[in-house]
Amino acid sequence: MPPPLDDLDRQLGHALQLDGRVAFSRIAEVLGVSDQTIARRWAKLRGGRAMRVLGLTEPAALGETVWLVRVSTTPDAAVPLAEALARRTDTSWVGLMAGGTEVSAVARSSGDWAREGGEALLLRELPRTPRVLGVSAYCKLHQYFGGAEGLILKSGTLSSAQVAALSPPPARLPDEPVRLTAGDHKLLACLARDGRAPVPELAAATGWSPSTVRRRMTELRASGALYFDLDYGPYLFDQGLRATIWLSVPPARLHAVGQAVAAHPQVAFACATTGAANLFLTVVCKNSAALYAYLTGPLSQLPGVSGMETYPMVRSLKGPGPFWQGPLR
Repeated sequence: MPPPLDDLDRQLGHALQLDGRVAFSRIAEVLGVSDQTIARRWAKLRGGRAMRVLGLTEPAALGETVWLVRVSTTPDAAVPLAEALARRTDTSWVGLMAGGTEVSAVARSSGDWAREGGEALLLRELPRTPRVLGVSAYCKLHQYFGGAEGLILKSGTLSSAQVAALSPPPARLPDEPVRLTAGDHKLLACLARDGRAPVPELAAATGWSPSTVRRRMTELRASGALYFDLDYGPYLFDQGLRATIWLSVPPARLHAVGQAVAAHPQVAFACATTGAANLFLTVVCKNSAALYAYLTGPLSQLPGVSGMETYPMVRSLKGPGPFWQGPLR
């Protein structure tokens, strides 16, 4: 197990979650250290596969639908199926749950999804896959926390003044879905692999001039179509256990409960979904004792929760983003 981060590493991570493209000189200025110190720290963290910045697209801004998929399998089929799902570019957050007999994944659909094979993932391919025992898919209706709001933002690593100094202008989702060009797709593919890819590298990939690359990234960020997320190994922040929780909440209380859990420091993702269990959470805790304390403490005190299912994640195969780049330390 790698050692935990020191204070400066955590501050750097917090800064990059706020703005994955912020200049190291700006981070250094706000944190009161030298540019070279920040550059060296990031080179060590990224080179050691402890952290990476990913440029990702926001489904709501693109008019896409997000599905939470649960696949029950025989034990021998779980890992091969999870790896196959992880290789797809329309999936993220692929993991083994429930003792290794259930695969969970997040899948995205667009207007062209059926033509690109996404419909087959949910409706045709998975039910017909050998040793698959059952498939359930739930549509995300409303997100309370997640995406550009990474869990590190709840850590208090940076002061409120430092957060304000490093935060980019807020994005505003457009009334109509953002339409991406062929050049946009090339740009976004590069950023999904490395959110801090240099502008000359992005220009070479798109065939655009550096000024066009900068302008288009600014436009995509302002529209909410593009955001940056910090991906990091769980043990670096002393967070060894990830679990999913499904809550059943009466519709009249759903929004209030969703907003309440979004503020909990253990909650990395929260959304309302279709289905009998209509509130989905991903929580991150130090260990099983900390998860028990959360379930019987803050979560149990929420009014209106009528049912709860909890599934620890046995193994994470793929995190945020469309590309399977291997686990972080």
